[in-house]
Amino acid sequence: MTGDWAVVLTLTRAVLLLLGVATTAVSLRAYLRGGTRYLRDATIGFAFITFGVLIEGFLYQLTGLTLTQVHLAESLALACGFLVLLRSFLR
Repeated sequence: MTGDWAVVLTLTRAVLLLLGVATTAVSLRAYLRGGTRYLRDATIGFAFITFGVLIEGFLYQLTGLTLTQVHLAESLALACGFLVLLRSFLR
């Protein structure tokens, strides 16, 4: 990857992480105010999705894992997050 694209990717991942943390925090505040089960589950789902964004960058840059393995780890975290969100919406 060229230097310019690596910087763009890093900045994009940082923005995604900040948005994920902000969304999770807002959801957590709503849960703490309302205390409903679906808000708790939504908070957990958003946290899994944010974790998926976070681990992809760390795993790729700090471990010897291949890009495919890193994407698999991210996809599993995202799938868990979306599954929990779907469950919260269906209840």
